[in-house]
Amino acid sequence: MIQLALIEDDVVVRNYLAAFFQRREELNCRIVAASVEDFFAQAGRVEQLDIVLTDIGLPGKSGIEGIPEIRKRYPEAAVIILSVYIDSDRIFKALCAGAVGYLQKDTAMEEILDCINIISRGGAVMSPIIARKVVEYFAPKRSYNELLTAKEQQVVAAMVDGLSYKMIAVRLGISLETVRQHIKNIYRKLQVNSKAEVIIKSLKGEI
Repeated sequence: MIQLALIEDDVVVRNYLAAFFQRREELNCRIVAASVEDFFAQAGRVEQLDIVLTDIGLPGKSGIEGIPEIRKRYPEAAVIILSVYIDSDRIFKALCAGAVGYLQKDTAMEEILDCINIISRGGAVMSPIIARKVVEYFAPKRSYNELLTAKEQQVVAAMVDGLSYKMIAVRLGISLETVRQHIKNIYRKLQVNSKAEVIIKSLKGEI
């Protein structure tokens, strides 16, 4: 049986999660806490934990700050983050602190249960969007200049100069349709939706 602890400050979410886990035969929910401090206040009566499911935004110490202390108290326990935060900085800090799982708080309960079971068997899990952010975080960083072709950079320069599509075609000696295709590619590569956004990136030195 998996020995589980839950740290969640939202009373409605905490009670909902606790009630769900307590109905599962394969789980024994030993600690239900509202904060890291509350968790340790209850830890004296619990000798072993396999999984600690914790939020990040907690009163007192954050869930991330609590991970090293939890791991010190329960070296065999795996810590899973369950949070609304999906920014790369928090994800990276949580994983560096020792979390072996990171799930979005809107993850379906059955999926959370599956993740707990996977981690209890030595695996690691992340919500798809979290996994993508981790990959992006560690991917080699390329400047926009490396992404854009020489001709696309010329099109950007012409856009900054305020030229219309037709004038860009004349300046660069290409067809109007080719200009449109270049601009479509530029928008996709820069992840923007308008000429104004391209110009702003250029003026900020991001291109």
